[in-house]
Amino acid sequence: MDPFAPWAASLKSLRRAPTKGRCDLRCGFPSDPPPPRRRSGGRLAGALAALVPVALAGAETLPVADGYNGIWYFNQPSNDRYAYKYSGGFATYPQQQSPIAIYVAKVNKTFFCYGGAQPGSRKLLHMISYFDHSTGVVPRPSILVDKETEDAHDNPVMSIDDSGHIWIFSNAHGTARPAYIHRSVKPYGIREFERVATTNFSYGHPFFHPGRGFLFLHTIYENRGRSLYFSSSRDGREWERPRLLARAELGHYQITAHAAGRSASAFNLHPEPVGLNARTNLYYMETRDMGKTWTNAAGEPVGIPVRSAVNAALVHDYRGEKRLVYLKEVAFDVDGRPVILYLTSAGYESGPKSDPRVWHTARWTGAQWQIREFTRSDHNYDFGALWIERDGTWRVIAPTDPGPQPYTTGGDMVMWTSRDKGAIWTRVRKLTSAQRFNHTYARKPVNAHPDFYAIWADGDTLKPSSSSLYFTNRTGDKVWRLPETMTADVAKPQPVALPR
Repeated sequence: MDPFAPWAASLKSLRRAPTKGRCDLRCGFPSDPPPPRRRSGGRLAGALAALVPVALAGAETLPVADGYNGIWYFNQPSNDRYAYKYSGGFATYPQQQSPIAIYVAKVNKTFFCYGGAQPGSRKLLHMISYFDHSTGVVPRPSILVDKETEDAHDNPVMSIDDSGHIWIFSNAHGTARPAYIHRSVKPYGIREFERVATTNFSYGHPFFHPGRGFLFLHTIYENRGRSLYFSSSRDGREWERPRLLARAELGHYQITAHAAGRSASAFNLHPEPVGLNARTNLYYMETRDMGKTWTNAAGEPVGIPVRSAVNAALVHDYRGEKRLVYLKEVAFDVDGRPVILYLTSAGYESGPKSDPRVWHTARWTGAQWQIREFTRSDHNYDFGALWIERDGTWRVIAPTDPGPQPYTTGGDMVMWTSRDKGAIWTRVRKLTSAQRFNHTYARKPVNAHPDFYAIWADGDTLKPSSSSLYFTNRTGDKVWRLPETMTADVAKPQPVALPR
């Protein structure tokens, strides 16, 4: 199958039903894309340009917001007491695209992007900001893109190259809307960006490997499902031809990890005929040469594209156990071996009918996958992050407590640690004690600084609401709320009282 086909199909659908480029907040892209710029010799700027017009627009100074407000989102109304399959404050959603935050020691800042909204609106705005660890303040967030949708699947992800330029990859949920790639004009700057590409991709995982360039794992919606693809680029402008990584049955969701020239994908299976609401199985594969070759955890070759549910990347067959698999995080331990955090459940619906919802870790021992239960919670979309620290400590921050709206997305955030590779877990402390809303989707920054270790949002899971953003430190003894309203150019995050 020609890997160009899905991109071409996506472009056709966009041309049939174009999404307006205009926005009321002066987006970082012009209202109508100019024709593709050609380089010397008349060659289009890279493989992506051959698929979709690449608009190398002039730099735009971005508008700023008056505070930090996240988007509220829902999916699949259930017409019962739980209201939706999942819902709430989704500024940091979803786990199957990353990263959304990166700490840079050179400037002592944690940069982050998120799905924002203006107060009283559910219109998705792509926001960019940073926390300055030297001064303890945040600036007003920059508004990069009005995505002209209320769909949090379109949330942005980011990467930073070796020159300090910030790259924002603005996802699309399927082929109904375009995706964008933007680059900051100044190193470590958040106020001026140029649009590099208008294209189509979903669930992006861009990562810049120093000295090698970008490896971009992503998803294309095609043939009634979700196919995993990857592409690479030395400079973010010229891209290699996208290659199909995996498409078995109706497709996959994936999570990724990256370190020292190595990239890994952990993914599940959307089985025929049901698809994503029957997601199952657990797989793992990695590359050490920017996608040229792929192996499983044992170092055995995995032929790509993966086309069968039974393949060399299979970690565990949950299909045979009739268990659904919800991916959370994949990381490398101190020995460089992969560890996958995930949840299994009895069904896709909210409520007790899908219990038990069991969190697991799967650790590669060097000889086999060791699968252990971690804890239990009350919703499939209770998302948490996993850190594996230099001293061997495993740390999880996740909404494993029910919160004020039980059996709906999220709950109260809890910090857990294990010092024996997941055999025994210690509940360190509860980070939130919400009175109104559940807290959702704790995400970890790349190279996380101890004072900005996780970021998440809150929101009503039963009806539209406002949504605030929060972050915590590594010890979990402090939590801050990003300022919802700002009257100056910078402000200090607001300390939040911890539960007793």
